[in-house]
Amino acid sequence: MATIQEPPPAVSIARRNGGVGPLRTAARIVIEKIEGAFDAVFAPGWNPWYQLGALGWFYYWVVLVSGIYLFIFFDTGVIQAYESVEQITHAQWYAGGVMRSLHRYASDALVVMALLHLVREFILGRLYGARWFAWSTGVMMMWFVYASGVSGYWLVWDKLAQYVAIAASEWLDALSFFGEPIARNFQTERTLNARFFTLLLFIHIAVPLFLLFFMWVHIQRYLRPRVNPPRGLAIGTLLMLLALSLAKPALSQGPAVLDQVPSPVGLDWFYLTLFPLLEYVSAETLWLVVIGATAFLFMLPWLRRRLPLPVAAVHLDNCNGCGRCVADCPFSALALVPRSDGLPFAAEVTVTAARCVSCGICAGACPTATPFRRKSDLIPGIELPSAPITALREQTMAAAGRLRGEARVIVYACDLGFDWSLLEGEGIAVVGVPCVGMLPPAFVDFVLSRRLADGVLFTGCRDGDCYHRLGMRWTEQRLRRERDPQLRQRVPAERVATFWGGVARIDELRQVLRAFRDRLRRLPAVKRRPLAAGGEPVPEVEAVHE
Repeated sequence: MATIQEPPPAVSIARRNGGVGPLRTAARIVIEKIEGAFDAVFAPGWNPWYQLGALGWFYYWVVLVSGIYLFIFFDTGVIQAYESVEQITHAQWYAGGVMRSLHRYASDALVVMALLHLVREFILGRLYGARWFAWSTGVMMMWFVYASGVSGYWLVWDKLAQYVAIAASEWLDALSFFGEPIARNFQTERTLNARFFTLLLFIHIAVPLFLLFFMWVHIQRYLRPRVNPPRGLAIGTLLMLLALSLAKPALSQGPAVLDQVPSPVGLDWFYLTLFPLLEYVSAETLWLVVIGATAFLFMLPWLRRRLPLPVAAVHLDNCNGCGRCVADCPFSALALVPRSDGLPFAAEVTVTAARCVSCGICAGACPTATPFRRKSDLIPGIELPSAPITALREQTMAAAGRLRGEARVIVYACDLGFDWSLLEGEGIAVVGVPCVGMLPPAFVDFVLSRRLADGVLFTGCRDGDCYHRLGMRWTEQRLRRERDPQLRQRVPAERVATFWGGVARIDELRQVLRAFRDRLRRLPAVKRRPLAAGGEPVPEVEAVHE
């Protein structure tokens, strides 16, 4: 029997905690409890916390459509700019006024979704390794979001726009990018002309287009990225924005008068938070703070020492180029290329190391990753060097050897979900995997057909929010026989269960396990096979399934 290849302790800890320390783990528990409360109201499929990125996309399109409508009626003259906005707001309040308010509130919502998404990804540790690309492009996108919103406030040319124009121009002048200070353009009415508003309108159109480009780049490494929230959630949030637009419409704050100080003004704190700070610190200091904070966020994926895990390895001797692993990789790290070893297959799989997060989902998709193989070494077409399939089989055998009593259950648990050692008991043994999606369905058949246990339960991250994005979805589809490789028809479905609870629902998981074991006790008993030393079933006279 092969020796179990356990990963180093540091690797196991990094997997179980998502590569984070106790403070971030505690923050993750708090977030999951909050999200659990939303689950009770919205159900996981509609939980807005799981759809922050998709809601950001949705709000962007609301801003774009409403902005196009406002552009049709906007005039770029110095006086006409304010008058045209007032005409849109009041003369056609039922359309233009609502569109203006939608434009404002959807822009605010976009900022909120982007910030929450950034904070949540940091707390969950989804920025390290190959995920640095999405994190860094997301940080860069925030500049375009704020630039789009701030430039939009200038176009209204009311007292708030005057305040923003003066503060922003003085702040920009501190960079010395321009030959002459641009703040002087706002000293008197005579220094301002219509060309300024034409330029500003161009900026307000161009910056969101750059933002859209970066949003597209941001998701390029993801398979099936979430860019559209569930239809019901989208309709509900749109109705919420419409209700807010009707209850508290966005209004101007009086025309700008450059000969007067624009005070007091009501600020949109979602976009204009930094400008009041210019009254207390210098423009240069504020630039240093903002640029330093951006650089710090940008560099976060590399500031913490982490033990890297080996990327997926392809074994061409057992790879026929079927492409299942390519179709299942959540991070587009795999690709099919022409065959290079002379075997009679059209393609082979190649791994882009810079994109691989070592989740192992590719191994779960490989049809050659079957524990039934005995006539040759268990080396599938693709697997993780840090968690090979042969070690997973030996860990399963060892777990079966620890089981005692009736209603014995083997739990396959995502190491990132919870501290699975807390679940071990007389009738329960746990096998940890980097992601539940890396477990081939053949292992369930192996456990039950060889009578290593009476039932198998899968658990890991929260329902609707897999750390590796698609691991839980693929697992569910494979168990329901909707995705290859499928669970065999001969496997009794009543002996297989799932529970997606994350780190904050250990007590619920224990209840699910008790209920599952009670269900197993009521099922017809199965004849148990004796185990030899090391947990290996005693051979019996029956065909070995390859």
